[in-house]
Formats: sequence, structure tokens, C-alpha cells
Amino acid sequence: MRYRLTFIAGLALGYVLGTRAGRERYEQLKKSARQVAQNPAVRNTAETAAQQGRVFAGKALHTVSTKVGDHMPDSVAHRVRALKDRHPNGEVEDDWGTSNT
Repeated sequence: MRYRLTFIAGLALGYVLGTRAGRERYEQLKKSARQVAQNPAVRNTAETAAQQGRVFAGKALHTVSTKVGDHMPDSVAHRVRALKDRHPNGEVEDDWGTSNT
């Protein structure tokens, strides 16, 4: 309950401050956020984090698959194998079915 009240108070405060700041401040914040997102250092860091997440997810999938093994229902096992074997547009996918871009 405490967290819900904190969230609601934060939401109300953000709304009040946002309405007082007006459209100009919103556009200024939007421009700043776009500049940060287009910064090469930020983009490289985000891509590195995404790549490391894919590697970690693949390792986790392998670990879980070996531990779960035959305890998984056949319908679920078949679906997981189908997702792993799918290669749209000739791209190689990682263990989670996402592209390595």
C-alpha cells in the first residue's frame, strides 16, 4: 500500500509540474532526450548492454533447458524447439528468437 501511495503522489506531482512547465519545457526536454539518444557513446553502450543481455539469456535458456529436460510437457517442448529453429529472412537468431542486430 505504501508503494501505491508513493506512486500516486509521484504521478500527481509530475502532472502538476508538467502542466506548470508548459509546452515549451516539454519540447526542450524532448530535444535533450533526442540528443542524448543520438549520442554515439550512449548508442554503443546500449548496444553492448543488449548484446550482453542476449548472451546471458542464451546461457540461461541452455541452463534451464538442461535442468528441466524431460519434465516439460511435449507441447511446450515442441513450441520451444520451433521458436529456436525459426530463421526469418535468412537471419540467424539467438536462443531467444531475436535477431542479433
